[in-house]
Amino acid sequence: MLDHVSVQCDDLGAARQFYETVLSPLGITVNMDFGDVLGMSGSDGVPKFWLGKQTTGGKQREIHLAFTASSRSIVDTVHRAAQKLGAEVLHEPKEWPEYHPGYYAVFMRDPDGNNVEVVSHS
Repeated sequence: MLDHVSVQCDDLGAARQFYETVLSPLGITVNMDFGDVLGMSGSDGVPKFWLGKQTTGGKQREIHLAFTASSRSIVDTVHRAAQKLGAEVLHEPKEWPEYHPGYYAVFMRDPDGNNVEVVSHS
């Protein structure tokens, strides 16, 4: 459905550190760096998640991003990485049966206050 997503950041360096740390267990890395814009991709090498410097001014509104993990253990690894980084953890890893059986996720805030989720559907 979606081809790619771009998130604008107040502090691109802080956002890069956060996303590189919490998404590395998913195999997602920065593979394009244009200075004020970063492209991140998984194993296919195609950047589908972009970070850019906020330039339009004004207060940003919170968004919710969810990334897929292939297993519950990877969700747990992301949780530990977020804690080590000092990120605010909104919900520790647990099953959310109200979404569907096997929905196991952790929720945290990025440096811009966005709600970032990593979920396994196993």
